[in-house]
Amino acid sequence: MASDHSLSSSSLSAGEKMTEAIPVTDHGNKPTLATQILDDKSSLTKIGSQNQSTEANIFPEPEVEAEADLEKSGAIPRSNVAPGGVNPADFPDGGLEAWLVVLGGWCSLFCSFGWINCIGVFQEYYQTNLLSQYSPSTVSWIPSLEVSMMFLGGPIFGKVFDTFGPRYLLLIGTFFHVFGLMMASLSTEYYQFLLSQGMCSSLGASAVFYASMSSVGTWFFKNRAAAFGVMASGSSLGGVIFPIFVSKLIPQIGFPWTMRAAAFMILGMLGIANFTVKSRLTPKPKKFDIMEFITPLREPAFALICAASFLFFFGTFLPFNYIILQAQKHGMSNNLSVYVVSILNAASIFGRILPGIFADRIGRFNVMIMTTGFSAIIVFALWLPSASNAPIIVFALLYGFSSGAFVSLAPSLLAQISPIREIGVRSGTLFAIVSIAGLTGNPIGGALLSKDHGDFLYLQIFCGATMTAGTLVFVASRWVQCGFKMKII
Repeated sequence: MASDHSLSSSSLSAGEKMTEAIPVTDHGNKPTLATQILDDKSSLTKIGSQNQSTEANIFPEPEVEAEADLEKSGAIPRSNVAPGGVNPADFPDGGLEAWLVVLGGWCSLFCSFGWINCIGVFQEYYQTNLLSQYSPSTVSWIPSLEVSMMFLGGPIFGKVFDTFGPRYLLLIGTFFHVFGLMMASLSTEYYQFLLSQGMCSSLGASAVFYASMSSVGTWFFKNRAAAFGVMASGSSLGGVIFPIFVSKLIPQIGFPWTMRAAAFMILGMLGIANFTVKSRLTPKPKKFDIMEFITPLREPAFALICAASFLFFFGTFLPFNYIILQAQKHGMSNNLSVYVVSILNAASIFGRILPGIFADRIGRFNVMIMTTGFSAIIVFALWLPSASNAPIIVFALLYGFSSGAFVSLAPSLLAQISPIREIGVRSGTLFAIVSIAGLTGNPIGGALLSKDHGDFLYLQIFCGATMTAGTLVFVASRWVQCGFKMKII
């Protein structure tokens, strides 16, 4: 820049430096303000949560904030910023209001993803009781549809969040989630379970999930992965409580009233979420443009994150869905086997929180690669050869911890390489792609189970192979940003 040498004057204030260093456009061929900020890579290299080679990170911000070394807890000078607070210095990164949003998000994930995490109980119950006339692959379409609908609503709900904020998503999502479960309590036919539990309830849960995940991202910057981890632990605790809740109440009060009791519990907790979850940013209504969801895929880092998540998710829910049946096949009692999913989800509480805390310090991509790789290893090394109670329970503990990191780290990876105003839309793109794997993974597993004459070998190999492929693509996403350098990213 022509006046760069003027910055050496010690008498200039930070605001004067900005004025002299960056000229305003004059409608000619001179560089604009945005162009020079984008070209000034030196101001971007010191923000640890962003990477030069990922264009999604390079969005305009005042130079004084960009020069603050956040990784070293440097003092961040404040300047006049654009409304909406897109600058690192604007994030509260704590405080009562921010942590109340996390509390509401915790309740939301307890009721949404926590409910989805107990799909193994319903697979076992439907397959042996209400829908025993259907094959395992056919029955698995119900929990698979739940998982898929949770993520398929992403593009729509992400856009609604960016345009209107979380309020309407939470209200409407609460209604449909509870209404769907009430209708499931009245269901007796296969198609009724598909419509009520597989579609209606899970679409409501999806709206609640996206409203909460996107809101928390607007309040945290340096501690974002930790905040996501604390919030995501709600899904793990829900996955501990709901399987025991359902399996113990059905023999006592019957399936219909068990579903109604679960719906009333969910209604109470989502009431808390409706009062506490809010976005820090003022909504900016915009016209719907499908290209908003497609354009980010041109960025290599984002496209590879989507591909890695798709592959990893093919296998993620197979243990959740089939581990009870596998345990019973190898001699575990029915009374103990219903606790296996709860054990898995209990371990994932720590898997949601601890990796997020470490990720903020040693790099979110680094921790994601380690935890997804470990998940693939224990599927091959422990779940595949397990044939008795002890190794199955140990696998549930280890897999719960390692796979739990995926849910909390995926949004923080996406937020790390994206402009904050696009987090909702980009989350929608990512999870819509993931929903395809969620929809087809369990039925493929059920088909492999039938192909293997009731044995689980083919299913377990498929699970481990897809997780391994996902881990390698996460490595590729890191590589396009910084190569194989030992770096916090």
